Amino acid sequence: MLRYQLVIFDFDGTLADSFALFLESTKVAAERFRFTPLTADNLETLRGRSVREIMAEVGLPLWKLPAVARHTREFMRQRIEQVQLFDGVDAMLRQLKAEGVQLAIVTSNSQENVERVLGKETCRLIDHFGCGASIFGKRPKTRSVLKASGVSAEAVLCVGDEMRDVEVAQALRLDFAAVSWGYTNPAQLAQLPGVKMCQSVGDVLSLAIV
Repeated sequence: MLRYQLVIFDFDGTLADSFALFLESTKVAAERFRFTPLTADNLETLRGRSVREIMAEVGLPLWKLPAVARHTREFMRQRIEQVQLFDGVDAMLRQLKAEGVQLAIVTSNSQENVERVLGKETCRLIDHFGCGASIFGKRPKTRSVLKASGVSAEAVLCVGDEMRDVEVAQALRLDFAAVSWGYTNPAQLAQLPGVKMCQSVGDVLSLAIV
């Protein structure tokens, strides 16, 4: 029996282990766009902050954000072979699909990057893509996925690893599950009201399927 008819996944840090490449891209971007890079000294602190708080901490003004985002997507595109799905993700997606769950991915990353990491066979499992969202543009992408799916809000689960993912889900009154292996410190996510925690890929299955 299904608890949810649609599961909307974030990509980077949730399905794909791209953190090392992301850190590399921020070092290059920091030099080019003149902001403080993520380092071993500030990383753990910043993992517990929202996007706006991180931007303030590293001195990245809002007007530079679109250019930095484009740079990051292109940097990743050129090195996308370095990114792999987390262990068990492919099997988890296949089982959800076999149970009749619609699958979606909403991400700031490009659809080209997402499809290359997923591979052709796994791409066929995904019903809806909402890619290329701006840093603060996940809400309209998620809303579009909801409309395309035809699924009511109470039958939707969002799965992600960032504060902004939580904010989008709560704004649209969708259930949210946070993964413990992503970018944000899981302790910060666990203390948020209404957030379900996933310690393993198998926990996503347990949440979605009764």
